[in-house]
Amino acid sequence: MRPVDVTELPPIEVRPRAATVRHTMAAAGLDALLVSNLSDVRWMTGFGGSNGWVVLTSDTLTLVTDGRYGDQAVDQLTATSAEGDVVVERTIGEIRSRLVQLTAGHTSIAAQAQHLSHAEWSALEDEIALQPEPNLLRTARRRKDAAELARMQRAAEIAETALADVAPMLTDEPTEADVRDELEYRMRRCGADGPSYDTIVGSGPEQSARPHHRPNRRRIVEGDNVVIDVGALVDGYHSDMTRTFVIGDPSPEQQHRYEAVLAAQLAGLAAVRAGASSVAVDGACRSLLDERGLGDWFVHGTGHGVGLDIHEDPFLRWIDDTELAEGEVVTVEPGVYREGSGGVRIEDLVTITADGHRSLTAFPKDSPCLPSRPTT
Repeated sequence: MRPVDVTELPPIEVRPRAATVRHTMAAAGLDALLVSNLSDVRWMTGFGGSNGWVVLTSDTLTLVTDGRYGDQAVDQLTATSAEGDVVVERTIGEIRSRLVQLTAGHTSIAAQAQHLSHAEWSALEDEIALQPEPNLLRTARRRKDAAELARMQRAAEIAETALADVAPMLTDEPTEADVRDELEYRMRRCGADGPSYDTIVGSGPEQSARPHHRPNRRRIVEGDNVVIDVGALVDGYHSDMTRTFVIGDPSPEQQHRYEAVLAAQLAGLAAVRAGASSVAVDGACRSLLDERGLGDWFVHGTGHGVGLDIHEDPFLRWIDDTELAEGEVVTVEPGVYREGSGGVRIEDLVTITADGHRSLTAFPKDSPCLPSRPTT
């Protein structure tokens, strides 16, 4: 695969986003908003540094950062045609003073309580009358535009290319860490900014049964289940995909569990459409696994939104009766896990359409058997 050239992807237009948030602020009775979550800062401005605040009012947008990022902030806001000014301060205290100055005269000010420590909130509250931000940004970010989808599609293609290249080595008795390292190396070679998250490679009867296992020096051997959860990062946007393989011929039990999880995933995917509830998608997967006698082995939710964060709204789980909307991107990833017996998870990344969904991931999943090793 040719390395990614971001300039060949559709440009991200961030300028209209401030107006979107202002509309929801007005509906919530807010006249100023302090944005500290870096993914939200990036969504509103294009700025990708590690320290930044957006102060949004009815007629201004200001990005406040520190001296490490002054030039970068100006360049990135210019590149995305973002509204607003950049202010550079040197210390935490100076940044806090600037936030106080920028919100002066406003009476209904919200900040992102879930993204601030108690100490940070308290320091601001000493000088600003704050209220918790009612998840305006989380809601606004749910629907992805064409430029965002293009980045996620490219990230998914990179991860699939890496997995196709690396999967044949699973028969060579590599360690889990070897497989992880090779996947992440190949994703970078294909132009990814890096892995989307800590790549998961879990093998054998114990470690494949840990949904978020961290790869170690265990060698992958004949008879193992191997769960590989892999994604790439492209221009800030994530992909997410899981496949499970069996090394050698699957046992009847391995085949049964794989077929049950695949059937559950297909049932969940069939339930994904605009207007469907997240609990209905989760229920479609869970009911199928209950029928196959594996309901107690399914220990997590069915899926989650993906975008600038690897886990974001909406969440597909039994306690979230959220209505899904066209343009949202979610995973569908049922799994079964039992230490001593191993685990199976199958995950795809899809964007929701009016009458169903479109998958951004396409790696084969009909069988737990490994793809054939390429001939030379």
